[in-house]
Order: sequence, then C-alpha cells, then structure tokens
Amino acid sequence: MTTLPGDDMAAEPEQSEPQATEDGFLNGAVRVLQPAVGYRAGLDAVLLAASVSAEPGQSLAEAGSGAGAALLCAAHRLDGIKACGFERDEAMASLARRSVGLNGFEARVELRRHNIEDRPADLENRFDLSMCNPPFFEPGTARAPGEGKQAAYVLDTPLKSWVRFLAHVTRRGGYITLVHRAAALADVLELLSPRCGEIEVLPVRPAPGLPARRILVRGRKGLRRGPVTLHAGLDLHVEPGGASSPRAAEVLAGGCLDWR
Repeated sequence: MTTLPGDDMAAEPEQSEPQATEDGFLNGAVRVLQPAVGYRAGLDAVLLAASVSAEPGQSLAEAGSGAGAALLCAAHRLDGIKACGFERDEAMASLARRSVGLNGFEARVELRRHNIEDRPADLENRFDLSMCNPPFFEPGTARAPGEGKQAAYVLDTPLKSWVRFLAHVTRRGGYITLVHRAAALADVLELLSPRCGEIEVLPVRPAPGLPARRILVRGRKGLRRGPVTLHAGLDLHVEPGGASSPRAAEVLAGGCLDWR
C-alpha cells in the first residue's frame, strides 16, 4: 500500500484532495486511491460492481461514486462498456479521476461533479443501466461516524432522491441496482415499485443461518408488471469467521455475481 500526498486538483481551492492510499481490489487487478482517513470502500462496492451485467457498447452510471471503487471494479469486469460516475464532492471525484488513469480506463470511464438531487434534461434516459451504494443511516439514528465518514454513512440526501436520479438517467428497460442495509428493504421496494418491474432481491448473509445484513436490489425501469423475486441469497463465509464461500471468493476475484 503506497501513501500518496494530496494535491489540489479541485475546482474549488478549499476542496483539495486528502492524503490518500493506493489500495487493491479484485485481487489487485484494480487500483483505487482512497482517503487515508475517513470512509474507505470495501465489500459493498465489490458486491455492487459484481451484481451488474451489460453488453459491449452499453453504458453504466453510478450515483455517488466516492473515490470510484465500485465504478472501477465494474469497468474492469465489463471491459466493453463506458461508465460515468456522479459525485458531488470534488476532492473525492478528483481522487477517482486519478484512479481512472491509474487503471488505464481514460477512454471508457469519466467522473462528473454533480449533486444527484439535480436531474437535468440532458441526462434523461442517457444510460443503459445504473447503480448506487447510498449512505445507510438517517441523521440521529446511528452513532456519530468517525472523521471523514459523515457523507458516506449519514443520509443527508433522501433515499428517494437517489432512486429518482437513477430512474432519470436510465433508459426504459434498463436495470437499476442498489446495495443497502437489509433493514431498509421495505423502503427500497416502496421507491422502486412505481418506477420498475421485474424487481429482484438478493440477501447477503455473513454465513449460513445468520440474518442478512445487506441486500442487493435491482429492477427494470418503466416495467409496471412482473414478479418480485426473492432469491436464496449469498453467504459470504462457509461458517461464522471462517473462509470465504466459493461464490464470495469468485466475486472478490472479479467474477460476476450470479443472483440465482
């Protein structure tokens, strides 16, 4: 892990890049610059990236890209797509742009500074699929996060705004995918149901027999019919505290996540 000094690449001087580390994802195949202090992407980003599928020539949007871990992992696996991340924090977007270059993705991946509460006409129906890993907790409902983690964990932009942005930028028939806390399943379904059909839910458990802590949810924009499918789920470990399950190990190495 290499520590890099921050440099000021921000559009606004007060948002200079933080001190950063270079971290490996997908067994080192993807390199991501992340803040040395604060929120650091991990398994949720890898699961989200592994859960999307696309044909060569299609396009992917991510809302709230942060330092770009999920976007870069998706671009690595889906090497025939173009991808665009939308991130309101210019310092984080700047780190992600540097990581794009670090991985040689300049021709296929871009980062735009953008607040997802804004839904301009030029972004409507622009992308074949979209994804996000929104902050999980309402203000005041969880212990105060550590330094630099507030924006990643505390939902100061309502979940509805995240879903509305994904629905705005995704073409009709395209897939919208989210990763969230299992406890938020009812809220996610309530927001997706008026906008999507063929909704699928994949619970993610630490190990067999334990309650799911995460859910992956996807639906097809604009379809008003189709079943809601609850899949059997993914066990991350063969037993509590044990080795990774074969499915999880495949995902961590850069494989596609089979929802079935």
